[in-house]
Amino acid sequence: MTDSAAKLAALRATLKADGLDGFIVPLTDEHMSEYVGAYAQRLGWLTGFQGSAGSAAVLADRPTDAGPACGAAIFVDGRYTIQVRAQVDGDLYEYRSVPAEPLHLWLAENAAPGSRIGYDPWLTTRAFLRTAEAALAAKDIRLVPVAANPVDKVWADQPAPPMGAAEIHGAEFAGRSSADKRAAIAAELKKAGATAVLLSALDSIAWAFNIRGHDVARTPVVRAFAIVRDDATATLFTAPSKIPGEVAAHLGPYVTIQPYKAFGPALEALEGAVMLDPAWSVAAIFEALGRGKARIIEARDPTILPKSAKNPVELDGMRAAHVRDGGAIAKFLHSLETALPADEIDASDRLEAFRRESNLLKDLSFDSISAVGPNAALPHYRSEPETKRAFAGETIYLIDSGGQYPDGTTDITRTVALGTPTAEMKDRYTRVLKGHIALAVARFPKGTRGGQLDILARQFLWSAGLDYAHGTGHGVGHFLGVHEGPQRIAAAVGAPGVEEVLLPGMVLSNEPGFYKAGDYGIRIENLVIVVEDSRPTDEQPMLAFETITLAPIDKRLIEPALLTPAETGWLDAYHERVRAALEPQLDGPARDWLLAATAPLLAEARAAA
Repeated sequence: MTDSAAKLAALRATLKADGLDGFIVPLTDEHMSEYVGAYAQRLGWLTGFQGSAGSAAVLADRPTDAGPACGAAIFVDGRYTIQVRAQVDGDLYEYRSVPAEPLHLWLAENAAPGSRIGYDPWLTTRAFLRTAEAALAAKDIRLVPVAANPVDKVWADQPAPPMGAAEIHGAEFAGRSSADKRAAIAAELKKAGATAVLLSALDSIAWAFNIRGHDVARTPVVRAFAIVRDDATATLFTAPSKIPGEVAAHLGPYVTIQPYKAFGPALEALEGAVMLDPAWSVAAIFEALGRGKARIIEARDPTILPKSAKNPVELDGMRAAHVRDGGAIAKFLHSLETALPADEIDASDRLEAFRRESNLLKDLSFDSISAVGPNAALPHYRSEPETKRAFAGETIYLIDSGGQYPDGTTDITRTVALGTPTAEMKDRYTRVLKGHIALAVARFPKGTRGGQLDILARQFLWSAGLDYAHGTGHGVGHFLGVHEGPQRIAAAVGAPGVEEVLLPGMVLSNEPGFYKAGDYGIRIENLVIVVEDSRPTDEQPMLAFETITLAPIDKRLIEPALLTPAETGWLDAYHERVRAALEPQLDGPARDWLLAATAPLLAEARAAA
């Protein structure tokens, strides 16, 4: 029996002992986080899947006439279609693609009538339960909350929840005191007629209290819940050992600390109108409030917009972080010209080492996507020892990476020619670049939503019958999550964030791409700030984007004849900014390389002619 098979068998035995006919295993934590701590990696431990999003359903009994029906299934989206098959045993789990094949419909088709399917209420949203219960009711299948997660019962070496100390995120970086933020939250509560708000999202708590931590890899947050009241006092529910004396002094006398596990009982004791955001509040929170006397007001987390629309201090920090990060990127790109890495993992390790030279890097902002040739055709590829490719042949290398610095978070993608690119590669790359430029130079009225701008980045691919199957832009936090809502630029109607109005101070990515399955992939990504852009002839308030990522764009992949003079002018002006910002950080051959990499494209085209 394989390790995965033994784990699955142990879980099934526990389900039977607990009187359950099945169980739902999501990849999340009590805070609905995108990235979770090691203790919450239940899906990965059980199935072997190492992606960042997915879930599984396990029935206590595998059908005796199983055939292709395993009595268990794993659900991932299109990003992980190939990865899940490489990491999860298809004899143990059926592969299902969401949203087309949702978990609740699989349960309806595979669980027997009258089944009791368990779920962990601390890992499940009420919205999911409502959808699933409606689909399962016709077959008399009940969803049953469990007091103890059965996966935890069989995970013998499950890591303990992280206990690292919280750190102060000073006003020199945050731009506002925690007291000022809590006062603003209190004012919002009074407007809504609420006496308190529950904060569950870890980045919301980190922002509101001006603290950072080490509890989740790649995202500097503290594992905690919080209650903020209409008088600006607050209670932070976290392990007391995580709050050293200097952090307690920073929080001040109006913030009390309670143990993490005291949050549930505190909910039952609440009275009056309590605000919470259903997008970030798990079912257990609603259940606990329902046992008490509180009246629930469902509303957006009041930290979401002020966290996203960053203040001038935060924006200056983001700009500084990108200048610093750009120096590391330039050194890395130069190194590819002098000594190719052995493979994809060696390359991403090399880039991390360049970032660490500043002594300011706290962490990467996500696991780097370091991809050669066919692997670059997988937009969310993660190089593993069993999948890594060597640097060889005439192909393309794509590196999507980022850093966490005290003054800002970075996220950048560059696509690099290895050898001589084909005419098709240059055509596709130039179309991606044209879309990138079109979005970068866009002006749009106040009130514009991200979904309205997406076509700007796709138009040149669409004109050739091409496209890419991911969003064009996501929000980015300030020394917080590299994926931060609510804003988003994407084509999918109804997708989260696409209807969000873009506000000055929001930071987003600009990352169109193209992917030829089994051959190569292309993406060009810079971060941009939404800025006011008023001009004398305007008849309404206008906004625009300020590009803050600074690193050379590989001109060897460009077909100059496809660019308009205005597009060539944008690229040359951008490279002039890159050269001015990064040249002081480089010397010797690296500096010489930068000067060549940022030389005007128009001059090169004339010289080549």
